Amino acid sequence: MTAIFITATGTGVGKTFVAVSLIRHLQNQGHHVDAIKPIVSGYDPANAAGSDPALILAARGHPFSYEAIEHISPWRFRAALSPHLAAQREGRSIDVDGVIAFCRGAIARRRDVLLIEGVGGVMVPLDERRTILDVMMVLRLPLILVAGSYRGTVTHTLTALDSLFRRDINVLATIVSETPGSTVPFEDVVAEIGRFAAPVISLPRASRDKG
Repeated sequence: MTAIFITATGTGVGKTFVAVSLIRHLQNQGHHVDAIKPIVSGYDPANAAGSDPALILAARGHPFSYEAIEHISPWRFRAALSPHLAAQREGRSIDVDGVIAFCRGAIARRRDVLLIEGVGGVMVPLDERRTILDVMMVLRLPLILVAGSYRGTVTHTLTALDSLFRRDINVLATIVSETPGSTVPFEDVVAEIGRFAAPVISLPRASRDKG
């Protein structure tokens, strides 16, 4: 598999940390890794060097620049909202077909491995009719689902997996990324999700913080 899509049960559960970890792991295995994150919400140009696209560039060993961010993340919005609402706030809209074409172009140009990081959760709206799931259905790439360990994550994760399985999308693994401050024991969350899905990989907070 030379192209993988990374999605999540929702926003803020560690999707970019997983992408960065995978980039570093695959590079350590001798692979050349390309990575894109086409759509970004909550993007502050004043703090672009600390943004998710900048973290991806750093993991790949690329220096930060606004041009480099534009190259991997063409659709960027300031508001930390769903992409559709964030775009509306700026009087803009998302060309979903353009997003699909952008991803297909990256797939065609990949030299070895390509990682595509999605935005938000499995069904976050991109326009008035389509969600990121529609993009995943067209691309038909194997994917990784990232989940948190907060209270309620089990049902969110199983619902997301059900949506993916019903569309015959190949889920390579579910990665549970520990949520800081969660009142639910991390190991219990991993075990509970593991009763219904496989494989399930745990990513404790300590490991996540080490990158």
